[in-house]
Amino acid sequence: MQTVLSEQAQRSLKNHFSVDDVDVEWSRPQDSAHGDTATPVCLRIAKELKKNPKEVAEVVAKDLAELDSVEKAEVAGAGYVNVWLTPQALLEELKETDRACRPQDVRKEAPVVIDYSGPNIAKPLGIHHILSTVIGQSLVNLHRHLGYETIGINHLGDWGTQFGKLSVALQKWGERSLDECSIEDLFALYVRFHEEAEKDSSLEDEAREAFKKIEENDPELRGFWEEVVRITMEALNHLYVRLQVSFDHIHGESFYEGKMQPIVDEGKKKGVFTEGREGALIAEFPEEKNLSPAIVMKADDATIYLTRDLATARYRIDSFDPQAILYVVDVAQQYYFQQLFASLELLEWELPHMEHVVFGRMSFKDKNMSTRKGNILRLEEVLDEAVARAQKAIEEHGDSIQTEDPEELSEMMGVGAVVYGVLSQNRKMDITFDWEKVLSFDGNSAPYLQYTHARAKSVLRKAEEEGYSMEPGGISSLSEKERALLTLLLEFPNVLNEAKESLMPHILTNYLFSLSQAFNTFYNAEPILKASESDRALRLTLTSTTAAVLKAGAEILTIRVSDRM
Repeated sequence: MQTVLSEQAQRSLKNHFSVDDVDVEWSRPQDSAHGDTATPVCLRIAKELKKNPKEVAEVVAKDLAELDSVEKAEVAGAGYVNVWLTPQALLEELKETDRACRPQDVRKEAPVVIDYSGPNIAKPLGIHHILSTVIGQSLVNLHRHLGYETIGINHLGDWGTQFGKLSVALQKWGERSLDECSIEDLFALYVRFHEEAEKDSSLEDEAREAFKKIEENDPELRGFWEEVVRITMEALNHLYVRLQVSFDHIHGESFYEGKMQPIVDEGKKKGVFTEGREGALIAEFPEEKNLSPAIVMKADDATIYLTRDLATARYRIDSFDPQAILYVVDVAQQYYFQQLFASLELLEWELPHMEHVVFGRMSFKDKNMSTRKGNILRLEEVLDEAVARAQKAIEEHGDSIQTEDPEELSEMMGVGAVVYGVLSQNRKMDITFDWEKVLSFDGNSAPYLQYTHARAKSVLRKAEEEGYSMEPGGISSLSEKERALLTLLLEFPNVLNEAKESLMPHILTNYLFSLSQAFNTFYNAEPILKASESDRALRLTLTSTTAAVLKAGAEILTIRVSDRM
């Protein structure tokens, strides 16, 4: 429909003002009383023509009003043109929303690689890991839904001296064999090592020697390392399943161990990696980058994160030929990624779009939640508490919540609440987690979205039982609540594209909240099943599309919804 409106506006500007090839942009007014869509094009054109914007807008509005699909067009403000579409035109547009609820055909374009989660082996996931994990997964889901071939990668921290420390700790203080250890046992041994090393510095030498043997493929220690990875992944996968998270590839740092030296040699040959003070290999950047030199390899030839990330980038470019590589990593690494990207530029490779998708830190409104069991607040602990609180909320709501499986519903609500609590906030800002807010049935929360979806599905089930039609006939008018809901539903395709372009999941989350509010207002104001036949068909169509949008949007955000609640 915007294409039709734009073409008419362009004809009007050409016929009356001899203006050619002008882009006409449309957006939905914040207040539905100001129309279904609006354009500021006359403000821009009037300035070029040195005319009064209102005079130009009046001419364009008059021509737009002649379209069969336009109910009326008016001039607003300094020269905006506000347009109200006919009910039939709006309903025709709703087909685009229905299509947007289904994954689009895969585009014939290079893939997008998204690097997210990235925990360390032998450590349980802390609550802070949920940020990269669910922000990254929602971006993967969003790109795939819009037809982009997308490759999700979990870049594990599975290499380094910490494995030497762990082997020493297990040998000295382990109370059970490795195959009987849990991830919590491994973490406790790691903590014990550091406590003991403060009293006996020789333990650090033992750990370095042990890791050197792992690097040299000592059969026993290599087997130890592999078992530690297996134990960790078993624990991680349990949580990933709860979070609706999955990866196309899980590549640890160890995967790139044999791929670094060619990059180092290339950098030396090109003269971009040079010897710095104390013998370390460094990359120095142009003055305009305003970056300090980055160490590529230590003086003892030990590799570091930058060495591995350069090899990682080379591997991904060669293997996937991507159009973009996105790194979903917290704000503390912002300077590091500037150095990484600058180092890649020095190598003069043909690079895809490289972007650090920044997110802030998490804090808790309830200060008692900030620490537990030492200095790590376990993610599983938070999920379990959320599920327990959801169970309590279900019990408090009594018969107003219908479910045949309260445990499953509690899991869906609790985990969804934690995820939504992250994704509903601007990722670039520090995130505050508030239990009361995320588990509210009335506020901007997962349970509110889930309950709204279940309410819509309940109406549709009853309509199906009664055999009611959902094919609206000739609609001559819309009530205020119908129009408000309909115009908001029409925004779904734009919201998906905006969230993808900006890499901001909260744009989608906040839209779903607004849609839930609009549907509940409509539901409480307008009879649906008891309406006249023509009104009922229209309102069932709006209800059906609302349910479809809420489900599609929630699943992009890794949140499950239920048909009954």
